[in-house]
Amino acid sequence: MSHAFTAPLRAALLGLSLLLPALPLCAQPASAPRIEPELLLQDLQALQQAIARTHPEPGHSVEPARLQQAYQALEAELKQGPLTRNEAWLAFSRLNPVFSDAHLFVNLPDRTEQVKAHLQSGGGLFPFEVQVNATGALHIRSLLGGGATPLAGRRIVRINGRDAEALATEFLGHMHGDTPAFRAEVLSMRWYLPFWLREGAPESFELVLEGSPQALKLPASRTLPLHLQDEVFEQTYRLQLLPEKQAALLTIGSFLWTDKPRFHAFIEDMYARLKAAEVKHLIIDVRRNGGGDDDMWKGPLLRLLADQPFRNGADYVKMVIAGRASGSEKVGDVVQGQIDTWVPPDLDSPLRFKGRVYVLVGRFTYSSAVLFSNVVQDFRLGQLVGAGGTQRTRQSGGIQSVKLPHSGLTLIVPRFVLSRPSGQREPALIRPDIVLPDSPFDEMGLVRALLERLPG
Repeated sequence: MSHAFTAPLRAALLGLSLLLPALPLCAQPASAPRIEPELLLQDLQALQQAIARTHPEPGHSVEPARLQQAYQALEAELKQGPLTRNEAWLAFSRLNPVFSDAHLFVNLPDRTEQVKAHLQSGGGLFPFEVQVNATGALHIRSLLGGGATPLAGRRIVRINGRDAEALATEFLGHMHGDTPAFRAEVLSMRWYLPFWLREGAPESFELVLEGSPQALKLPASRTLPLHLQDEVFEQTYRLQLLPEKQAALLTIGSFLWTDKPRFHAFIEDMYARLKAAEVKHLIIDVRRNGGGDDDMWKGPLLRLLADQPFRNGADYVKMVIAGRASGSEKVGDVVQGQIDTWVPPDLDSPLRFKGRVYVLVGRFTYSSAVLFSNVVQDFRLGQLVGAGGTQRTRQSGGIQSVKLPHSGLTLIVPRFVLSRPSGQREPALIRPDIVLPDSPFDEMGLVRALLERLPG
């Protein structure tokens, strides 16, 4: 997938951003406790030690020399003066794009509680949900919280006198993810947070939209952002029959749900509905699925599709961490091995689906959802559909959360890396079997484009 910046230029710009001092923080009061430089430097050391004792293959996503350069730049920044905890996150999170892995990043652990407290106290946030691309272009998706607006799709040029693209590019320097496109998707969901931390909470906003001669003046929003709203089962898991092509669209928004029996019952009922409707084409949408537990898709979802045994990967490399040692594996060992756990198909079930299967992959498909798409593609259970090129097929996993001792920030770090079932390393990023554009402003656009290719 091509990007606006070449790799050397992108690295140079990122290196420059790592050397910049943090801007004044407005999300915490001036009286917020400040952490002295020597303690922040101890946190940086703790971070490096945690990665060394947990991650079996840091070079999976970042060259060691590049990572060392980033550490040195952060060390120089931390020496400049004491920081509040939120300011410390703004400094440490500059490592996130360098890590280039959505399972390896520095997290602000209580960001949700901070935002909710801010809103409950009468504060406001940026008034729109937005869409950012890898070059920093910023567009309106909806009102904050998901409400409809006639401004959806419009590009924002300036925000309170600031260049919107420059702001977005700056914020991208704090996001985690495999690729610039993935990090742009993370920023799109969380735009309210870095804006609040870096720009504060003005009572009103003056926006200049592309093509509009006059600025738009809007009050700050008091609505909870979509990203922080509780998931609803009926919205996360949906089946829509598309009778004009004897097709059905199954949306699976997550492979993480506490009530797993309810999910599996939904899947079995879904197959019964497909059989009753004589559906020939099943479209499974995991474009917004950030992962979860493999057993969510190893159950009825794939067992009633597969015609052969399948496994979630070919080989692995893992770090043996405390609590997972055995007689032959000591803490600190880096172990390589083959996946020998196979899942049998359910060939005798009357609900078994024998039609064609298509899996929609998108900008936020990740973790277990990538493993799911790998299995579908490698065992030819169906075809992947989408633009592709946003996330790796060789996935890290088994994430651990490590609290940095003085700032209270958390480091998310994986303990294993898993290759796809075929064992192939190329292409490194997801490559759909059917490549079609996928607009972030038209959720059904990709579905319609696929339906046009299907026989009636």
